[in-house]
Amino acid sequence: MVLKINNFGDILISRPAGKEAFLMAKAYVFKELASKDDIILDFSEIKVLTPSWVDEFISGIKSEYKNSIQYINTENPSVKASLKTVLSEQ
Repeated sequence: MVLKINNFGDILISRPAGKEAFLMAKAYVFKELASKDDIILDFSEIKVLTPSWVDEFISGIKSEYKNSIQYINTENPSVKASLKTVLSEQ
């Protein structure tokens, strides 16, 4: 399952917004998720991503689902740095 992160905006900057985005994804997107499906987070068209937003979003996924998570289109320096920070802490 591919989830386009830009569906939540292109400037993603706060922990409360990350939690809200996860809850929306849980209610509307992940309800179709099968246990064998990979979750692919697509960061195309993201301008700004902060560690707090992505930490809240990814932590929510990891706490609710056992699916493998993949990350694509992470070339943006903001996305790359935020993912590096968050994934190195988990």
